[in-house]
Amino acid sequence: MASLLCLLLAAAAAATSPGRLVPYDLLYADGVRAYFARDWARAAELLQRALHSYAGLRAARRGCRSACRREAAFLGGPPGAGPWEAALFGRVLQRADCLQHCLGLRLGAAPSAHRASRAIRRDFEQREPYNYLQVAFFQLKKLDQAVSAAHTFFVANPQHLQMREDIEKYRRMSGVKSDNFRDLEATPHWEAYESGVQHYDADQYPQAVARLEESLTEALSALEECRALCEGPWEDEDEEEEMQPGLYEAVAGTHYIQVLKCRQQCVLEIATKPGRISATEDFIPSHLDLLQFAYDQVGNQALAAECAASYLLFYPTDEPMLEKMKQYRTQLGGDTDVTARESIQHYVQRSLMEKKLIYYAVEHLGGTFNDPDLWTPDEVIPENLKEKHSLLMPICICFSTGPLPFEGIAVTMDSRRMNGTQRVVFDRVLTESECKDLLRLTKVRPGSCRRSYGYRARRSPHTPHERFEGLTVLKAVQLAQNGDVDWRDAKLLLQASEKSRKIIESYFTPGKKLHFSFTHLVFPVFWRVSSVPATWEQEGRMDLSHPVHADNCLLDPEGQECWREPPAYVYRDYSGILYLNDDFQGGGLFFTEMDTVTVTAEVHPKCGRLVAFSSGKENPHGVWAVSRGRRCAIALWYTHSQEHAEQVKNGAGQTDSSTSKPTSRRQKPGSDRTQHPKELRARDEL
Repeated sequence: MASLLCLLLAAAAAATSPGRLVPYDLLYADGVRAYFARDWARAAELLQRALHSYAGLRAARRGCRSACRREAAFLGGPPGAGPWEAALFGRVLQRADCLQHCLGLRLGAAPSAHRASRAIRRDFEQREPYNYLQVAFFQLKKLDQAVSAAHTFFVANPQHLQMREDIEKYRRMSGVKSDNFRDLEATPHWEAYESGVQHYDADQYPQAVARLEESLTEALSALEECRALCEGPWEDEDEEEEMQPGLYEAVAGTHYIQVLKCRQQCVLEIATKPGRISATEDFIPSHLDLLQFAYDQVGNQALAAECAASYLLFYPTDEPMLEKMKQYRTQLGGDTDVTARESIQHYVQRSLMEKKLIYYAVEHLGGTFNDPDLWTPDEVIPENLKEKHSLLMPICICFSTGPLPFEGIAVTMDSRRMNGTQRVVFDRVLTESECKDLLRLTKVRPGSCRRSYGYRARRSPHTPHERFEGLTVLKAVQLAQNGDVDWRDAKLLLQASEKSRKIIESYFTPGKKLHFSFTHLVFPVFWRVSSVPATWEQEGRMDLSHPVHADNCLLDPEGQECWREPPAYVYRDYSGILYLNDDFQGGGLFFTEMDTVTVTAEVHPKCGRLVAFSSGKENPHGVWAVSRGRRCAIALWYTHSQEHAEQVKNGAGQTDSSTSKPTSRRQKPGSDRTQHPKELRARDEL
């Protein structure tokens, strides 16, 4: 008892702030009210206090759980030492008492007073207070603090389009320094990891070793902190109140297993960079893999062997690593004892123990478990659960709505994977050779061959950085007739468009005819300013090439509506983009919620990739800016309405392809450019 009293006194002395810690949700609510009342000074003060309180609460919980784990440890004893219930639950009660007193001293109030709603917790996890803070600081003319708050929010929310624009404005303001763009919530292990990988890729192995070791140490520390927070109150607001389970069921089947599952998921939390959705696979093993190679390069085979042995704890049958181990043993001498790192041994043993308990509970008490690790041995998973476990792993998504009309095409993302409805991504629609042939059409300019910087390409209505050029099927045929392009390329454009139509028709509307509404081969031209030569390199762009919109209605994000009225193309039913290249930076397609801000899915261009989706309000989408190179694609729109079928394309389709083919007169990219066809409107310049 004396030792417990000493522990509590030490905990009180180590409290992060003297006196009572005001619950962060109350401070946050008052801060938001002050914000909307335009009381900027009070809003900034309260929001900063809320963030400080939130950090203090987490620190108190971590500190108390670590201290009480040492004070009231479950040491166990020989089976005959006494009644097992007294031995076990005596320690349980001591730890509960320790935690209650420790948290009370640190927080200055009952721990239950600091329970916040799920919505508030989510706001703090997503750094929402910094969104309010940056506006408040800006209004108070504290530009450096506004920039730091904006950057901190943006790091965790890179899909937030308004903040993206704000960041770009800050960069252009006088008085803003590059040092102001600081992440106030930066996690040490991610900073060290990215720095280490950069050194590794640059063959700077001594620096890579130092930073990767730092990252691994910090990552394991962050993992322990995350696991400690898992032991807190089990809060599930979605559960309706019902009969409480008995003691043993509650401990074994409910709360304890939830804690174990939470601890297992911690590896995903530390492996997910702020602002990303998915975690870096094999985050801990990847450190060891990189380190063993880096140590080998700097001539430290002993530590390289240690890292290799540690890696083999995760993948004991990995042949390349086993071969490396043989080399290291030979270099170090056959008698040298090479063992894995103690910290990694502890990590693997503890994780496997928890997995066995979880799988036992799932097998005998019900429930599910999404194992976060790829390295989990098969023998850990019960036989009757292996089939279910394999269903949770990444698998090929098979086509389910009808047979595809062409062989070799793969459905790589469906609506479920893209977090929406009526969305799909096909790959291998075109071959590399076909993409190269179609790209020749983007390099040819009709008309005179004189070089000029006075391009007449149509300016984008969305960004000052881009001008668009385009080519319809009919225009391609006309160019072929004039000898400006190869007939085979013009014909291939028609064939690729028709192939895409058949694929989309078969997938979305089997048995129901889709007509072309408009077809356009689009290739933007990027300018810094209109008075200088074109350039294909614009680093640091943060605007959008095409803002968020829907294709057959006018999107109203404020009212959460999409109005089916002109000038929208209300007759369009489906849309498609067939990509021809990926040798550029940026330019990805993204889908959002109706708010035009919350990104739900992204599609990265590549040769032969076709993304298709219904054209209505269910699929708002936009295009990120291209910072280097050119994004070339065929934009396609379809309709069920016969009267709105694309007459231009139908006319092109009737062209006699047996006409004699003149010699192609290809021109360089510097030739004059023509304007878009008159029928092309701004909304089509995707």
